[in-house]
Amino acid sequence: MYYAYKYRLKPSDAHREELDRHRDICRQLYNHTLYRLNEYQDEHGELPSMTTLRSELPDLKKWWDGLNDVYSKVLQTVVERLFDNLKGLSKLKENGYGVGQLKWKPPREFRSFTYSQSGFKLDKKGGQTVLSFSKLADIPIRLHRPIPNDAKLKQVTVKKEPTGEWFATFGVEMDRETPEPPETPEKCVGVDVGILKYAHDTDGTAVGSLDLSDERDRLEREQRKLSRKQHGSNNYERQRRRVAECHANLRRKRRDFLHKLSAYYAREYDLVAVEDLNVKGMMESPSNSRNTASAAWRTFLSLLEYKCEREGTHFVAVNPRGTTKECASCGVSTDKPLWVREHSCPACGFEADRDANAAWNILSRGVEDVGVGHSESTPVETALPVDTPVSAKRVVETGSPTLKERTASAVSE
Repeated sequence: MYYAYKYRLKPSDAHREELDRHRDICRQLYNHTLYRLNEYQDEHGELPSMTTLRSELPDLKKWWDGLNDVYSKVLQTVVERLFDNLKGLSKLKENGYGVGQLKWKPPREFRSFTYSQSGFKLDKKGGQTVLSFSKLADIPIRLHRPIPNDAKLKQVTVKKEPTGEWFATFGVEMDRETPEPPETPEKCVGVDVGILKYAHDTDGTAVGSLDLSDERDRLEREQRKLSRKQHGSNNYERQRRRVAECHANLRRKRRDFLHKLSAYYAREYDLVAVEDLNVKGMMESPSNSRNTASAAWRTFLSLLEYKCEREGTHFVAVNPRGTTKECASCGVSTDKPLWVREHSCPACGFEADRDANAAWNILSRGVEDVGVGHSESTPVETALPVDTPVSAKRVVETGSPTLKERTASAVSE
């Protein structure tokens, strides 16, 4: 299995200068390789292979002195990066998107470079852990969590964030077999995601949405201050970093919340059914697009999918069409506007919270897609009580204490 472990580097001022120099050399090589690719295509009428352009690197070093200061594997990964971008454009074109051509990278858009297979190692020097890079430096690193002893370090990507911080992301390979999902899952759950409550599942747990209003207010204040600075001045650069720190703070809190929530569902259940949402289409809607973007549903589903694979849990993404309108008891569809938060079926009389009803429909479709059979109990027999604001047995609010602790305490009830 292949994992990624991300750690923060603690470079000195001299290290930062050298890291920036190597990053800029890689950027210039990327732009030069793109120029050679276009030139080759004009001369021969076809795109060159990656091997063709990589074979030009030794000749480039004869007149480009800066390339000799960068490890050879790093230069090769720059060429690979260009062809990976080409593959990405080709895939988008196959899916019907209008794509243009690759553009030259300015300094602000080229933030990372990669050591592949060799040229790096973790070491202990001067009583601290350092990451040794060939032809670069020994840079202190903060290992906030250990790398497993049986892990093989395949590569490391060094990246500079807009805040000025440097991070190292290890590509780690472990000789472990992925557990197979059970043929007859016992603990199954359907999860409906939303805005008012981030997740509402068929076990009666409603997870509150993450409150980032204070962070957004601070970001808006800092952005207004930035707009009043003279572009390119020292004051502008300092304020730009403050804005970048606000963005990073928002991103870290959101991803922490999504990681904990997805890990909970992947570990506690044998089958997790969710909606296969078209988030891109929802973002193009003129209403509520900001809350949709802030919810990061697609990120949550991606995290949940790979965690389920890692834990040996069935992950099922079902068609979301009609999950809210359809009655979980009898299947009759009933139109209801967004502000109506309760489901009341005119055909069979089944009443439940709107999101709880959708979660039951999601679970029902997920069980059918996997083909593991149906539960003998019906949603009506296990209907949630309508005696709380969200008609949930457990309401997990985000905040203090952490979501992980509150979820654990709720499950133990």
